[in-house]
Amino acid sequence: MPTYWQLLLLILPVFALIAIGAVMRRLRWLAPEADASLLKLVMGFLYPCLIFENVLGNAALRQPGNLLFAPLIGFGTIAIGIYLAYYVGKALGLTVGEGLRTFAFSTGIYNYGYVAIPLMAALFKQESSVGVLLVHNVGCEAAIWTVGILMLSGLSLREGWRKLINAPVLALVAAVLANTLDLGRLMPTVVTQVIHLSAACSVPIGLMLIGAALMAYLSRPRELFDLRVTLASSVLRLGVLPVLFLLMAKFLPLPDDLKRVMIVQAAMPAGVMPLVIAQHYGGRPLTAAQIIIGTTVLGVFLIPLWLQLGLMWIGV
Repeated sequence: MPTYWQLLLLILPVFALIAIGAVMRRLRWLAPEADASLLKLVMGFLYPCLIFENVLGNAALRQPGNLLFAPLIGFGTIAIGIYLAYYVGKALGLTVGEGLRTFAFSTGIYNYGYVAIPLMAALFKQESSVGVLLVHNVGCEAAIWTVGILMLSGLSLREGWRKLINAPVLALVAAVLANTLDLGRLMPTVVTQVIHLSAACSVPIGLMLIGAALMAYLSRPRELFDLRVTLASSVLRLGVLPVLFLLMAKFLPLPDDLKRVMIVQAAMPAGVMPLVIAQHYGGRPLTAAQIIIGTTVLGVFLIPLWLQLGLMWIGV
């Protein structure tokens, strides 16, 4: 069983890359004008390569249980988090038009990607676990663009579902099909090497982009703390919801790889995506930033505790 300090050392490089991104923005080495093109590069090519590399040849993803339950768990945990946060925010006096919807949206969405992926890879030696995580993440995406967008802006389901036709999802479908048919052995070495090298770039660049995006708010520190928003979101995201996740991992009849995914996701702070989405769908970006930064700062210290508890209790 890893100690608290060993787990802390596992997560520090992740947060160090986020900090480097913030410093790069501060120095103008990573200019705001580059964000859109880098994001397209990451989401349109590098991240699909990461998916393809971890899914192709993954025996765990030939098990129907992982293919079926992983996205369902992803969808369900995001949806539960959003609605729970909505009613808690309402009880605290937040209202529609004054941050209630953004509070629910941002608190309910955990950092299922760029923080979880390197942590899974470092914590579990089973290569199959990262592949199951990536399949799980498709369910998270589905929840964001349906339940989440309806909560945030009232966008129709049809418009939300359109967002799911994207490069990562298409890469996942192609990789699952190729993995099921065992086509990986037919791929030329040069192709697999290009995919491997591209996949290795995905997480570091993504983490630095997160840091750069947050820098605009870090430069205004007095605005980043709101007692109701910061405290309530932290209690939910890093207190109540982890307990729920671990209870599900303990008692639901799920494959071990998926239980490992849930242990890691239970410990995650709020995701960064709500900050960008809130800017485009009528939300309050400052509320999203307060939640993201508050839970991320606390997460540095609490993530190892939840991981240690989850590993000890679930026993996978």
